[in-house]
Amino acid sequence: MKLDDFDFHLPEELIATRPAKPRSSARMLFGQGANIEDRHVFDLPAILQPGDRLILNDTKVIPARLTGRRWRDSAQGRVSAKIEVTLLEPQADGCWSALAKPMRKLALGESVIFSDDLTAEVTSLEDGLHLKFNLTGDDFDAALNAAGAMPLPPYIASKRPADEQDHEDYQTIWASKKGAVAAPTASLHFDEALIDALKARGVTFSHVTLHVGAGTFLPVTVEDVTTHKMHSEWGEVSAQATEQMNATRAAGGRIIPVGTTALRLIETAAKPDGQMVPWSGDTEIFIYPGYRFKITDGLMTNFHLPKSTLLMLVSALMGEAEIRAIYSRAVSKGYRFFSYGDASLLFPKPAAN
Repeated sequence: MKLDDFDFHLPEELIATRPAKPRSSARMLFGQGANIEDRHVFDLPAILQPGDRLILNDTKVIPARLTGRRWRDSAQGRVSAKIEVTLLEPQADGCWSALAKPMRKLALGESVIFSDDLTAEVTSLEDGLHLKFNLTGDDFDAALNAAGAMPLPPYIASKRPADEQDHEDYQTIWASKKGAVAAPTASLHFDEALIDALKARGVTFSHVTLHVGAGTFLPVTVEDVTTHKMHSEWGEVSAQATEQMNATRAAGGRIIPVGTTALRLIETAAKPDGQMVPWSGDTEIFIYPGYRFKITDGLMTNFHLPKSTLLMLVSALMGEAEIRAIYSRAVSKGYRFFSYGDASLLFPKPAAN
């Protein structure tokens, strides 16, 4: 299975840099087996069936991108230089792992000042950059919210800087558990009016948590995709969510994750027979064609990068030929791509008996 099998031409102008307003007005390509329809996200209540269960990722994106100045003592006195930092995840010792630009000029023990309230010390460079901040708890959260910017994906950040509007746009309306440095972007299409309409239709919801990491943007660099090493992300499926999904399956309802993050998590937690069990930990699950889905009946997701692991995932769900047809139509019809782009609702053709 070659990397080029998952390539396609994407015109630059189809990369969305702002989301649709209102959220549920985004276009949605509805693919059911080989059948494809052009719809909108607000059509979901008319498409989904009573008893369907949507699985929602309740992770909350932190404003993880910081700009500061590093300070160091030298023979010439105190010297400083600008530095850009992206926080990755907290460590057991209270420090944060991070990426920095320029990384090579950082030195152990030097200070980085991000605002009048927020500073950090470089505590490690051996196994990646670790920073120890001067604040913790709610004080740290408040200072980070004031000084930080939302960590927009590289394909948006290269076109424009993050701004105040992104604090709202790049967050789901049900986000509650801080820890992500990228949004579960299919969920950005939901607003309160849509949630109410889905509930009235008889669609139910379960919340799970997968803290989306910066690794989600890493390119695949191997030609044989089956040898790709997937990045690790922390997730949790609660006992309540487990019981809800098992009850839905027992009643004949469909399990439909909203976003590839929710899908990867529930597929990690599911037993081979599709029964869900409570689960927490790091998942490195890599789903590509040939994978046998255990719990997922359908998927709502945005349109993904060429040659990406997420394109491989939807190809595994729908079939490679079907995804090529779906993406060809999306390009020809001018659908907007990636994190702030339009949506797709995908149901594979029934398996042959």
